[in-house]
Amino acid sequence: MIENLVTGFGIALTARGLLFGFLGVTIGTAIGVMPGIGPALTISLLLPLTFGLDPTTAFIMFGGIYYGAMYGGSTTSILVNLPGEAASVVTTLDGFQMAKKGRAAAALATAAIGSFVAGTFATAMLMLLAPFLVTFALGFGPPEYFALMVLALTTVAGLGMESMPKTMFAAFLGLGLGTIGIETQTGQARFTFGIPQLLGGIDVVIAAIGFFAIGEVLWMAATLKYTGQEAVRHRGPARMTADDWRRSLPSWLRGTFTGFIIGVLPGAGATLATFLSYNVERRWSKTPEKFGTGMIEGVAGPEAANNASAGGSMVPLLALGIPGSGTTAVMLAAFQLYGLRPGPLLFTENPSLVWGLIASLYVSNAMLLVLNLPLIGLWVRLLDVPKPLLMGAVVIFSTVGAYAVNNSIFDLGVIFTLGAVSFLMRRHGFPIAPVILGIVLGPLIEQDFRRSLAISVGDPTIFLTRPISATILLIACVVLIAPVLSSAARAKSGKG
Repeated sequence: MIENLVTGFGIALTARGLLFGFLGVTIGTAIGVMPGIGPALTISLLLPLTFGLDPTTAFIMFGGIYYGAMYGGSTTSILVNLPGEAASVVTTLDGFQMAKKGRAAAALATAAIGSFVAGTFATAMLMLLAPFLVTFALGFGPPEYFALMVLALTTVAGLGMESMPKTMFAAFLGLGLGTIGIETQTGQARFTFGIPQLLGGIDVVIAAIGFFAIGEVLWMAATLKYTGQEAVRHRGPARMTADDWRRSLPSWLRGTFTGFIIGVLPGAGATLATFLSYNVERRWSKTPEKFGTGMIEGVAGPEAANNASAGGSMVPLLALGIPGSGTTAVMLAAFQLYGLRPGPLLFTENPSLVWGLIASLYVSNAMLLVLNLPLIGLWVRLLDVPKPLLMGAVVIFSTVGAYAVNNSIFDLGVIFTLGAVSFLMRRHGFPIAPVILGIVLGPLIEQDFRRSLAISVGDPTIFLTRPISATILLIACVVLIAPVLSSAARAKSGKG
């Protein structure tokens, strides 16, 4: 492992690695500062523009974008009371109250330092846990991979913040969209409606741009309101008092642990991690009634959990080929774009990519600390960009990027159609990330299901007679049923 990490730093610390790592963290932080645009959307937009790069360089930049967006999201939450992304919602509760009391510098500092601590820990755990999971997963066959992907889809429903029926609908919609095109076993065309351009299916990059980018533009256009609320301007360097350090350190550690564990669970996501971390901080506090009035622990814990979950979600992606979040689902699409399949064989077939990416996350985390503490005033200026201009730029990048994928005008119609579907789903409370997860996993689930049946000569009990696949499917059932039983128990208790 040490030799591999040294090799990885040899790649990450080259002039090319440092350049694209710095480019990634800078873009990611800028994107995180701007409300409504997250890392998944950014990587979706940049995918077509990275065709000329080698995979290692591209993923060094993507990793920097992911960590950078997690950093930048706290700035708008603290200064404007507007979360830069869903995972930063909790930060608004106490962060903005601190800013209103003139303590914006302390809030921004504890968010930046906590993110650095959590990101470094998560990257170290990624380095330690991923090879262990790879060794374990080398014995996996098609039945085990099928069970893992089923678990990924069920955890989205069982652990998501949205209602389970709506989340499952979104996941099955993605699975359905993933079946469009020519079926690989029989050569039959499915759901193409006589349109030749659909014979190749819907490209994952096109789907990501449509659901994330165009959908966000339509949503912003429909819901944009001028409230007249001004940002709390930050002046002076970001710094913390000795009392702030004393109170923040335990929160950083608790948030880091909570965020990493939640991040490793496929489909759980950073939003759940931050809410759980905030709840943990309230339970540990001697004055829980003061939360929501400007408690620094309410900023330190969730922000650490936010970044720790980002590193945690990379563990199942690299080791098992299962995305742990919406952003890693888009990164899985990027792997497919380069003809790679993350999982156990990736560590043996492309060790330079894996360890170069892991080492670059250490470097990016250090870069982010340098960027966030002294340059907070620069990021705040991005808040002055009018939202209509910002969304117009997103439309331009989306159309250019979508056309560049296949040089097809038809793809432009697809992204705007999917964008309209995304808008309607958000209007009625349906989550978007499970759709992308379904599109990515759909063909793989079908492929491993068919291979499993071929191995067993058509006997579906193969999934239950193999210990590992049976155990994973049992866990999936528990994850799926547990929220239903919990809701029923709460309802019964309420009636009592």
